[in-house]
Amino acid sequence: MEIARRAFVAGFWVVGFVALLGGQAAPLTAPPPTLSLEETEAFLLNAKIVGRKGVSTGVTDTIRATLSDGRLTHDAQIQTVDIAQTLFQAGKASEVNFKDTYRFNIAAYRLAHLLGLHNVPMSVERRIDGKPGAMTWWIDDVQFDEKGRLKEKSILGPNPDRTTKQVQVMRVFDELIQNRDRNQGNMLWTKDWTLWMIDHTRAFRLGKELLKPDQLTRCERGLFEAMRALTLESLTQVMGNIMRKDEIQALLTRRDVIVKHFEDRIATRGEAVVLYSM
Repeated sequence: MEIARRAFVAGFWVVGFVALLGGQAAPLTAPPPTLSLEETEAFLLNAKIVGRKGVSTGVTDTIRATLSDGRLTHDAQIQTVDIAQTLFQAGKASEVNFKDTYRFNIAAYRLAHLLGLHNVPMSVERRIDGKPGAMTWWIDDVQFDEKGRLKEKSILGPNPDRTTKQVQVMRVFDELIQNRDRNQGNMLWTKDWTLWMIDHTRAFRLGKELLKPDQLTRCERGLFEAMRALTLESLTQVMGNIMRKDEIQALLTRRDVIVKHFEDRIATRGEAVVLYSM
């Protein structure tokens, strides 16, 4: 995986990629125009909201909006949630320094592209109805979420090796961002069996220990090297005011733990067993 040239704009929201997923951002009679990186970012930042409706899943008052700039029409997800609580109680479970914020959807996108991952949809910061929020590209051509996949007769799809490797990438990424809210509804599978990771408003906790280290059995080689290359300077430059200093420092501490975890596995099992390429 090649580290993205720019982490804050999408690397491939172009016709070729839409075709790869089998989705359509416009009617078949009017193929969507090819967008440059800057045009893609500008679309989410500036396109007029011409329609909106609530999303039935999730608990963050997500809105599905239809955007149009007069040339392209496409849907996006709007999230403006921005909650911080010293102590959060949900049933018998509690969490200290709880956060549920649109900022983390943007941070997850930027970090994914910095790591060379292209299955976290582009998300930009935009003021919506006078409030800051995240405007996120809506994934087209979804065949089912993770719950739907597990109901399939062949849960690994036509290419079990690729499916398994994608899940392993997700597990590493979730440990890095300490995502406590990865559930079946925010794992989307498009018809080409690409796994998309969405909705990261409850990620980027300050914990320094891994949540499920036993699940980290293998790591994609490019992702492993990209994690190694992360620095405080590079993350601060990419994140701007989206992530706070303590959030970035906690991420780097977890990175160190993840890298050591895989280095230890390589030492005992061999690199060919632990690392793989997509």
